[in-house]
Amino acid sequence: MSAAAWSPVSLAVLCAGVGYGRPTRLLADWVAEAVCRSLAAGGSRAEVEVLELHRLAADLAQHATHDRASLDLREAIAAVVTADGLVVATPVLAVSPSEVFDAFLAALGHGVLSGMPVLLALNSNSDRQPPDITQVMRRRLTDVRADPVPTVVVAGPADWQATAHSDAARLRACIDRAAVELAVAMRSHRAVTDSTCFEFEADVSSSTVTSNSKQLRSR
Repeated sequence: MSAAAWSPVSLAVLCAGVGYGRPTRLLADWVAEAVCRSLAAGGSRAEVEVLELHRLAADLAQHATHDRASLDLREAIAAVVTADGLVVATPVLAVSPSEVFDAFLAALGHGVLSGMPVLLALNSNSDRQPPDITQVMRRRLTDVRADPVPTVVVAGPADWQATAHSDAARLRACIDRAAVELAVAMRSHRAVTDSTCFEFEADVSSSTVTSNSKQLRSR
Protein backbone atom coordinates (compact mmCIF):
# COMPACT_ATOMS: atom_id res chain seq x y z
CA MET A 1 0.00 0.00 0.00
CA SER A 2 1.29 3.47 -0.84
CA ALA A 3 2.34 5.99 1.78
CA ALA A 4 -0.48 8.25 0.60
CA ALA A 5 -3.06 5.63 1.58
CA TRP A 6 -1.75 5.63 5.16
CA SER A 7 -1.38 9.40 5.51
CA PRO A 8 -4.18 11.31 7.27
CA VAL A 9 -6.54 13.68 5.50
CA SER A 10 -6.00 17.27 6.58
CA LEU A 11 -8.89 19.56 7.51
CA ALA A 12 -8.41 23.27 8.15
CA VAL A 13 -11.10 25.14 10.10
CA LEU A 14 -11.34 28.91 9.71
CA CYS A 15 -13.30 30.47 12.55
CA ALA A 16 -14.08 34.15 12.11
CA GLY A 17 -15.91 34.55 15.42
CA VAL A 18 -14.67 36.36 18.51
CA GLY A 19 -13.18 33.41 20.34
CA TYR A 20 -13.47 30.04 22.04
CA GLY A 21 -16.81 29.29 23.72
CA ARG A 22 -18.74 31.69 21.51
CA PRO A 23 -21.50 30.50 19.12
CA THR A 24 -19.44 30.71 15.91
CA ARG A 25 -16.60 28.68 17.44
CA LEU A 26 -19.10 26.18 18.83
CA LEU A 27 -20.62 25.83 15.36
CA ALA A 28 -17.14 25.36 13.86
CA ASP A 29 -16.35 22.61 16.39
CA TRP A 30 -19.63 20.78 15.73
CA VAL A 31 -19.04 20.87 11.99
CA ALA A 32 -15.43 19.71 12.31
CA GLU A 33 -16.46 16.81 14.54
CA ALA A 34 -19.14 15.76 12.05
CA VAL A 35 -16.66 15.89 9.15
CA CYS A 36 -14.21 13.75 11.12
CA ARG A 37 -16.96 11.19 11.79
CA SER A 38 -17.88 11.08 8.10
CA LEU A 39 -14.25 10.65 7.08
CA ALA A 40 -13.76 7.90 9.67
CA ALA A 41 -16.85 6.09 8.35
CA GLY A 42 -15.11 5.98 4.97
CA GLY A 43 -11.86 4.69 6.46
CA SER A 44 -9.96 7.99 6.54
CA ARG A 45 -8.23 9.52 9.54
CA ALA A 46 -8.41 13.31 9.84
CA GLU A 47 -5.95 15.81 11.22
CA VAL A 48 -7.68 19.07 12.15
CA GLU A 49 -6.17 22.53 12.53
CA VAL A 50 -8.41 25.31 13.84
CA LEU A 51 -7.44 28.87 12.96
CA GLU A 52 -9.02 31.66 15.03
CA LEU A 53 -8.98 34.62 12.67
CA HIS A 54 -9.61 37.19 15.41
CA ARG A 55 -6.09 36.41 16.66
CA LEU A 56 -4.76 37.53 13.28
CA ALA A 57 -6.67 40.82 13.15
CA ALA A 58 -3.56 42.98 13.65
CA ASP A 59 -1.56 40.90 11.15
CA LEU A 60 -4.33 41.22 8.57
CA ALA A 61 -4.52 44.99 9.09
CA GLN A 62 -0.75 45.24 8.57
CA HIS A 63 -1.00 43.17 5.40
CA ALA A 64 -3.81 45.35 4.05
CA THR A 65 -1.88 48.54 4.80
CA HIS A 66 1.72 47.59 4.00
CA ASP A 67 1.26 44.44 1.89
CA ARG A 68 3.52 42.59 4.33
CA ALA A 69 2.55 39.22 5.83
CA SER A 70 3.71 38.33 9.33
CA LEU A 71 5.04 34.87 10.18
CA ASP A 72 1.74 33.97 11.91
CA LEU A 73 -0.26 35.03 8.86
CA ARG A 74 2.01 33.12 6.48
CA GLU A 75 1.66 29.99 8.62
CA ALA A 76 -2.14 30.34 8.68
CA ILE A 77 -2.26 30.75 4.90
CA ALA A 78 0.02 27.72 4.45
CA ALA A 79 -2.23 25.61 6.69
CA VAL A 80 -5.25 26.52 4.56
CA VAL A 81 -3.77 26.11 1.08
CA THR A 82 -2.16 22.74 1.89
CA ALA A 83 -5.29 21.24 3.48
CA ASP A 84 -7.43 18.61 1.77
CA GLY A 85 -10.59 20.39 2.85
CA LEU A 86 -11.75 23.55 4.57
CA VAL A 87 -14.50 24.52 6.99
CA VAL A 88 -15.36 28.22 7.12
CA ALA A 89 -17.40 29.35 10.12
CA THR A 90 -18.28 33.03 10.25
CA PRO A 91 -20.85 35.27 11.88
CA VAL A 92 -23.08 37.04 9.40
CA LEU A 93 -24.54 40.51 9.75
CA ALA A 94 -27.14 41.44 7.11
CA VAL A 95 -25.62 39.93 3.95
CA SER A 96 -21.94 40.18 4.83
CA PRO A 97 -19.51 37.92 6.70
CA SER A 98 -17.16 39.28 9.37
CA GLU A 99 -14.56 41.82 8.27
CA VAL A 100 -11.72 39.59 9.46
CA PHE A 101 -12.92 36.80 7.16
CA ASP A 102 -12.97 39.12 4.15
CA ALA A 103 -9.50 40.38 5.09
CA PHE A 104 -8.16 36.82 5.25
CA LEU A 105 -9.59 35.98 1.82
CA ALA A 106 -7.92 39.13 0.46
CA ALA A 107 -4.60 37.99 1.96
CA LEU A 108 -5.00 34.58 0.32
CA GLY A 109 -5.12 36.10 -3.13
CA HIS A 110 -6.89 35.01 -6.30
CA GLY A 111 -6.94 31.37 -7.28
CA VAL A 112 -4.84 29.89 -4.46
CA LEU A 113 -7.69 27.63 -3.29
CA SER A 114 -8.31 26.20 -6.75
CA GLY A 115 -10.54 23.14 -6.38
CA MET A 116 -10.45 23.21 -2.56
CA PRO A 117 -13.61 21.61 -1.08
CA VAL A 118 -15.20 24.01 1.41
CA LEU A 119 -18.07 23.71 3.88
CA LEU A 120 -19.71 27.00 4.78
CA ALA A 121 -21.15 27.40 8.29
CA LEU A 122 -22.88 30.70 9.02
CA ASN A 123 -23.86 31.99 12.45
CA SER A 124 -26.70 34.41 11.78
CA ASN A 125 -28.07 37.03 14.16
CA SER A 126 -31.51 36.71 12.59
CA ASP A 127 -33.96 33.91 11.90
CA ARG A 128 -35.11 35.87 8.84
CA GLN A 129 -31.94 35.67 6.83
CA PRO A 130 -32.08 37.21 3.33
CA PRO A 131 -32.32 34.37 0.76
CA ASP A 132 -29.24 35.55 -1.13
CA ILE A 133 -26.82 35.21 1.80
CA THR A 134 -25.61 31.81 0.64
CA GLN A 135 -25.00 33.19 -2.86
CA VAL A 136 -23.02 36.09 -1.38
CA MET A 137 -20.85 33.71 0.64
CA ARG A 138 -20.39 31.29 -2.23
CA ARG A 139 -19.25 34.17 -4.42
CA ARG A 140 -16.61 35.08 -1.83
CA LEU A 141 -15.18 31.56 -2.08
CA THR A 142 -15.48 31.06 -5.82
CA ASP A 143 -13.52 34.31 -6.24
CA VAL A 144 -10.52 32.39 -4.81
CA ARG A 145 -11.47 29.34 -6.93
CA ALA A 146 -12.64 27.25 -3.98
CA ASP A 147 -15.39 24.64 -4.45
CA PRO A 148 -18.15 24.96 -1.81
CA VAL A 149 -20.26 21.87 -1.09
CA PRO A 150 -24.00 22.16 -1.87
CA THR A 151 -25.29 22.34 1.72
CA VAL A 152 -24.64 25.54 3.65
CA VAL A 153 -25.09 25.30 7.42
CA VAL A 154 -26.94 28.33 8.83
CA ALA A 155 -27.50 28.61 12.58
CA GLY A 156 -29.91 31.32 13.76
CA PRO A 157 -31.19 32.39 17.18
CA ALA A 158 -33.93 29.74 17.10
CA ASP A 159 -31.30 27.03 16.63
CA TRP A 160 -29.30 28.21 19.63
CA GLN A 161 -32.46 28.40 21.75
CA ALA A 162 -33.28 24.83 20.73
CA THR A 163 -29.73 23.78 21.56
CA ALA A 164 -30.09 25.26 25.06
CA HIS A 165 -33.04 22.92 25.54
CA SER A 166 -31.13 19.92 24.14
CA ASP A 167 -33.13 19.99 20.93
CA ALA A 168 -30.82 20.78 18.03
CA ALA A 169 -32.20 18.18 15.63
CA ARG A 170 -32.62 20.53 12.65
CA LEU A 171 -29.17 22.07 12.99
CA ARG A 172 -27.48 18.72 13.64
CA ALA A 173 -29.16 17.14 10.61
CA CYS A 174 -27.99 20.00 8.40
CA ILE A 175 -24.44 19.73 9.77
CA ASP A 176 -24.37 15.96 9.21
CA ARG A 177 -25.57 16.34 5.61
CA ALA A 178 -22.96 19.00 4.83
CA ALA A 179 -20.25 16.97 6.59
CA VAL A 180 -20.93 13.93 4.40
CA GLU A 181 -20.71 16.13 1.30
CA LEU A 182 -17.39 17.60 2.42
CA ALA A 183 -15.93 14.20 3.34
CA VAL A 184 -16.76 12.83 -0.12
CA ALA A 185 -15.31 15.94 -1.80
CA MET A 186 -12.15 15.77 0.35
CA ARG A 187 -11.48 12.14 -0.57
CA SER A 188 -11.94 12.97 -4.24
CA HIS A 189 -9.70 16.04 -3.97
CA ARG A 190 -7.05 14.01 -2.15
CA ALA A 191 -7.14 11.29 -4.82
CA VAL A 192 -6.62 13.87 -7.57
CA THR A 193 -3.78 15.50 -5.63
CA ASP A 194 -2.07 12.15 -4.97
CA SER A 195 -2.44 11.19 -8.63
CA THR A 196 -0.92 14.49 -9.76
CA CYS A 197 1.99 14.09 -7.35
CA PHE A 198 2.56 10.50 -8.55
CA GLU A 199 2.58 11.60 -12.20
CA PHE A 200 5.00 14.41 -11.40
CA GLU A 201 7.34 12.05 -9.52
CA ALA A 202 7.14 9.55 -12.38
CA ASP A 203 8.02 12.27 -14.90
CA VAL A 204 10.97 13.41 -12.78
CA SER A 205 12.16 9.81 -12.35
CA SER A 206 11.84 9.13 -16.09
CA SER A 207 13.75 12.31 -16.92
CA THR A 208 16.50 11.37 -14.49
CA VAL A 209 16.86 7.87 -15.96
CA THR A 210 17.00 9.30 -19.50
CA SER A 211 19.61 11.86 -18.51
CA ASN A 212 21.74 9.24 -16.76
CA SER A 213 21.52 6.92 -19.80
CA LYS A 214 22.68 9.70 -22.12
CA GLN A 215 25.62 10.44 -19.82
CA LEU A 216 26.62 6.75 -19.76
CA ARG A 217 26.45 6.50 -23.56
CA SER A 218 28.58 9.60 -23.95
CA ARG A 219 31.41 8.18 -21.87
